[in-house]
Amino acid sequence: MGPSHEGLMLASLLLVSLCLGAAATFDGRLDDHWQLWKKEHGKMYQSEEEDIRRRELWENNLMLITKHNLEHSMGIHTYDLNMNFMGDLTSEEIMQHFATLRPPTDIQRAPSPFAGESGADIPDTLDLREKGYVTQVKMQGACGSCWAFSAAGALEGQLAKVRGKLVDLSPQNLVDCSTKYGNHGCNGGFMHQAFKYVIDNQGIDSEAAYPYAGRDQDCRYRAVYRAANCSSYRFLPQGDEGALKAALATVGPISVAIDARRPRFAFYRSGVYDDSSCTQKVNHGVLAVGYGTLNGQDYWLVKNSWGSRFGDQGYIRMARNKNDQCGIALYGCYPIM
Repeated sequence: MGPSHEGLMLASLLLVSLCLGAAATFDGRLDDHWQLWKKEHGKMYQSEEEDIRRRELWENNLMLITKHNLEHSMGIHTYDLNMNFMGDLTSEEIMQHFATLRPPTDIQRAPSPFAGESGADIPDTLDLREKGYVTQVKMQGACGSCWAFSAAGALEGQLAKVRGKLVDLSPQNLVDCSTKYGNHGCNGGFMHQAFKYVIDNQGIDSEAAYPYAGRDQDCRYRAVYRAANCSSYRFLPQGDEGALKAALATVGPISVAIDARRPRFAFYRSGVYDDSSCTQKVNHGVLAVGYGTLNGQDYWLVKNSWGSRFGDQGYIRMARNKNDQCGIALYGCYPIM
């Protein structure tokens, strides 16, 4: 015998009361801010229950950010945070969507110490954006293509250095066409495997000719739109921050892998990101484009692919000379034109 009409009504009322009870635990002073944040980032949820769940995550992340920034104001941290488009996500969701790097197991590395261009000057501070080697910050969206943006950025840097042309190259070309080299499109990959594809393919298309879609597609490379090529690639000595510094100064932008799973990484705004809980288990491909020292703390200047609303206009300064924090020097690699 099925449930009575009265029983169904009672169950419905109980569900509503539970939802209202959950909603009542939110800070009412943040209601307007929640609505403004959703509007700013185009957030729309399919149900009231989903809205409640996302609001809870947003408030928890806001509390993390607020507490951290209070500690920063007291000199406890070297960087501050801000609420951004990832505020309604769990750390696991951020990693699933934005950081799906697959580190290699068998690689050949450059000799240690790294020679670079022998006799070349190694400055104390370097910003390769000033040399015209770095294109605008991109947004990978909910596609695990960080490796493709990192590889494209390294190729862009070499094209600018060798040919004198700064051209946006196509991460989508790499997402769609490099599967047989060990990459998995929006489900992850690694930069050197993208370089292998470009070498064998004898080219990569421009972004203008092969625009980013943020999803897996059939390969649509056309040689007529080739904007750059690659003859080989090199890995830097493992975990050697001195080699990474020398490579940036003598080679150009370097593809690197980092641990981006710390909750505070996603909400970084400015300063030098120094997190002792960071590990050597890398999961995110980014582009190192410089280094320097800020308020007495050495840093790496890193271009991310999470859009210009992440961090400092899309960039993050990560701690340097802190025992290879976040594994940034573990898998440094670069293409050769």
